[in-house]
Amino acid sequence: MKLFLLFLIFTSYSFANILQKTIDEATPYSTIKLSNAIYIGDLTINKPLSIIGQGDNVIIQGSSSTSVIKINSSNVILKNLTITNSGNRIDKIDSAVSIYKAQYVELNTCKLLNSLYGIDMNMVSNSKILNNYITSKKLDMNLRGNALKLYYSHNNIIQNNTIEYSKDVTLNYSNNNLFKDNKFNHNRFASHLSISHKNNFIQNRYMYNSVSIMLMGAKDTNITNNIIQSSNGASGIGIVIGMVSNLTFEYNTLKYNAKALYIEGLEKQRGMKRYINNNTIAYNGEAFHFHASIKDNTITHNNIYGNIDDVVKDVPSKSSNSNLIEYNYWDRYAGFDKNHDGIGDTPHKYYQYADQLWHFNHKIKFFYASPIMTLLNFITNLAPFIEPNLLLVDERPIFMN
Repeated sequence: MKLFLLFLIFTSYSFANILQKTIDEATPYSTIKLSNAIYIGDLTINKPLSIIGQGDNVIIQGSSSTSVIKINSSNVILKNLTITNSGNRIDKIDSAVSIYKAQYVELNTCKLLNSLYGIDMNMVSNSKILNNYITSKKLDMNLRGNALKLYYSHNNIIQNNTIEYSKDVTLNYSNNNLFKDNKFNHNRFASHLSISHKNNFIQNRYMYNSVSIMLMGAKDTNITNNIIQSSNGASGIGIVIGMVSNLTFEYNTLKYNAKALYIEGLEKQRGMKRYINNNTIAYNGEAFHFHASIKDNTITHNNIYGNIDDVVKDVPSKSSNSNLIEYNYWDRYAGFDKNHDGIGDTPHKYYQYADQLWHFNHKIKFFYASPIMTLLNFITNLAPFIEPNLLLVDERPIFMN
């Protein structure tokens, strides 16, 4: 393989068309090194090529009419660049970087600013998105594009990026991707998976998003060692789990969310679907919010404390015995440990009291912590005037002195 090295030594003013001309004339697999300057964007790369910034202010600026850089080739590297000013057409997916039908593409240590979409990956595989800062145009949330959009894109690594003040990060029909050590701040749906399988989310940090992680039709997903915290708004949710199969959710920390886990369990599903183990779920409005059925869950070795509600169920239905729930610490456990083995002597049973007032009529929550509601909750726990609804049983709760 012949490596052709091309140096562009430019100063601090802009250069119309010269960078595109250089790209067009460059030998495949060559490297273009750019000094500090503003370079005109709306570029198209149709060959294996590397473009590397040699300073802290190497800016590729679009015309605000289309994507700033379009990559239609495999083996392309963009490094140490500021890429800014995409168009505003959502229907055209105007992006800072658009990658189409390619593999072995790398985007490393770049800043993607003032663009509708950050990175559009359409049928992209075996590529790397590393160490980048990605944000959106300063528009109303619904008018922004996605920071990162994966469509039919597989076996990619997205690592050590900061993604903030954007709309969503989406995976559609995209499998076997790794998201690791990323920071997601002030987005809408920070990670939204739809019909995407075998994806891994490891050691990411989610802060101030409306919904941190949303799973809608996802199989064999692994979510491990993430911090999911302070989801925005009265309905801010840490993770939405809907229509999943074989979800592993372990060693995560969920704090200060309105709802930590929102789980949709379908009556017709059969077999264990969710493995929720070894997590810290603390100081949330609701720790577990179940929509429809509470079934097909393995919930073990979690620390659950300081939440307003530990378990909420918003649709009346019978409890199910198709769960494995044990060895969790619940700060509301009222039992004893007479033999000092660290396990409560009796199961921890979580009931839903006064359900016709509280959990099925959300307007009543306006009065939460008022004296009348505090008194009502106390009375219904002491001597319920209706049959309480048993939601969940931990057969072997952890006991701490």
